[in-house]
Amino acid sequence: MRAAVIRDSKSGITLEEVPDPSPRPGEVLIEVEACGICGTDIHIADGEYSPINYPVVVGHEFSGTIRELGEGVADLIVGDRVAVDPSRYCGACEFCQQGRDNLCTDGGGLGSTVDGAFAELVVARARDCYRIPSSVDFATAALTEPLACAVHGFDLLTRRLGDHYLVYGAGTMGLLMASLAQFAGAASISVVDPSTPRLDVATRIGADAVAATADELPRRGRGWDVVIDCSGARAAIEDGISRVRRGGTFQQFGVAAPELRVAVSPFLIFRDEITVIGSRAVLRSFDRAAELISRGIVNADAIVSHHYSLNDLDQALATARSGLGTKVLVHP
Repeated sequence: MRAAVIRDSKSGITLEEVPDPSPRPGEVLIEVEACGICGTDIHIADGEYSPINYPVVVGHEFSGTIRELGEGVADLIVGDRVAVDPSRYCGACEFCQQGRDNLCTDGGGLGSTVDGAFAELVVARARDCYRIPSSVDFATAALTEPLACAVHGFDLLTRRLGDHYLVYGAGTMGLLMASLAQFAGAASISVVDPSTPRLDVATRIGADAVAATADELPRRGRGWDVVIDCSGARAAIEDGISRVRRGGTFQQFGVAAPELRVAVSPFLIFRDEITVIGSRAVLRSFDRAAELISRGIVNADAIVSHHYSLNDLDQALATARSGLGTKVLVHP
């Protein structure tokens, strides 16, 4: 089969012919229909992500059709359409024992420590597969994994019906967080991003106000109840914390560079009793994300901006790097 392989931290991603994988007991073989490019994939391509088990086939946001069952798989059948949770946690470290698997100290996943889905075929554990109805196309289903990350982010928020939300960043994750805020009963959703095309998408998915900076938004004199940074950018983080109303919440959802430091006012956090919280990856949220995808709360037609074949993977990666559009999908 054809697959996108990275052989070491300096070689980048290359399209190669590799042997077809075979499912072991408890696993299934999946024909990949759609796989999204995530920022993590870019970091892996650039040798900036760990842990990685080289060589490895990259790609982890995907959907497909089951083509073969491994021994002992009883609750799935050949032909099932599925989205797959790519996470692999050790189950033994202190965090896994506390039920905080996403903080696993020995974790990994498809596309990093196990072969992933920028390939014609991929093997996954049956227990990680979630059926998708025929009414949901594969491109939409490929958004299940990033939505599961967003659902976990919402699990961590102290929220109320009628809250006012401010989201920094109108990339895939910002758009998904805004979509969930709308579904969760927000009174208003404002989105900040320097890209006019991305702001247009935010409007399409239901944002009430969009602007290049928060200063351009309709004024909320006391700030926003919930401010979520999905950009990982210093300017957005520093500005976002200053926009939280008294008693409100600031969530760091976007992935910032490890060396980044920001200037914030501890006095402001103290005086206004601002809750500051982080959110990382998927935690018992994939099944709910699959349900929400099935219910149609995600406007994939708006969020997915580019479609490429596996043969055009280099161009797909270049598009993702450029920041043009929002979600880039590869169709093996």
